[in-house]
Amino acid sequence: MSYKRANNLLPAELVELIQKYVDGEYIYIPRREENKKSWGSGTATRRELDLRNSNIYNDFLSGIDTTTLAEKYYLSSKSIQRIILKEKKANNKSMWL
Repeated sequence: MSYKRANNLLPAELVELIQKYVDGEYIYIPRREENKKSWGSGTATRRELDLRNSNIYNDFLSGIDTTTLAEKYYLSSKSIQRIILKEKKANNKSMWL
């Protein structure tokens, strides 16, 4: 996210009105609901995490215990358990489609 100069974007009257509330401070203007993007849609992070979680689930199915998986993937055992449960539900759902 980059900052835009209000003086370059908004009418002077509007800038003056905003200054009455937040003079010289940073404010965040949220996107309209129809323009919102889902988390990770702008980067490869979402795909990388999905691949990691799939690998964790496959490792678990091949017999690796959650403590070893936690060490291997640098996550807590509780996080590994959550990932396994989520992947299991996702795989069961896709079997019925």
